[in-house]
Amino acid sequence: MIPIKQNIVLREITEQDVDVLYNLMNIIYPAAYSFLWPDNGTWYINQQYSKTNVLKELKEEKANYYFVVVDDEIIGNFRVVWNKPLKNLQIANQVKLHRLYLHEKVQGKGVGKAIMNWLEKEALRKDYKAIWLDAMDAKLQAFEFYKKLGYQYHAHVFLPFELMKKDVRKMSQLYKLL
Repeated sequence: MIPIKQNIVLREITEQDVDVLYNLMNIIYPAAYSFLWPDNGTWYINQQYSKTNVLKELKEEKANYYFVVVDDEIIGNFRVVWNKPLKNLQIANQVKLHRLYLHEKVQGKGVGKAIMNWLEKEALRKDYKAIWLDAMDAKLQAFEFYKKLGYQYHAHVFLPFELMKKDVRKMSQLYKLL
């Protein structure tokens, strides 16, 4: 367990946690992102949080995957890929925030900010110079959250998911120099 704040810890996700992660995302993801999908996000959850995909992600070198635990309750997940450069960002030693999903009951209560503060400190400790991420343009709340933390626009990409509604596939790539 990695303490973030008095009541917030990160707990590493293991192979034995695949079903727990899948069930958690069936609660968290549709509440936030169902509007992107005709099937409310079922296809995405089944693809990204399938046992096969999660086990593959857990084996990735230089990546960490955690449950976010608040007051002893798992309320989200957080994944970081160390030494993953953002295309056309000419800065050495970059880290990618791959995932940060939190249950809606803790959003706006400082949990995400505390995790991002921890990530910045950890990245600096490991001599990284920048953190970057992809943020859905259609999810203004998340996009604005990162901008408030000092993240800047770099470029945009479009998700290739055929089942996703076409008008919401744009993602902005944001970065922050440390």
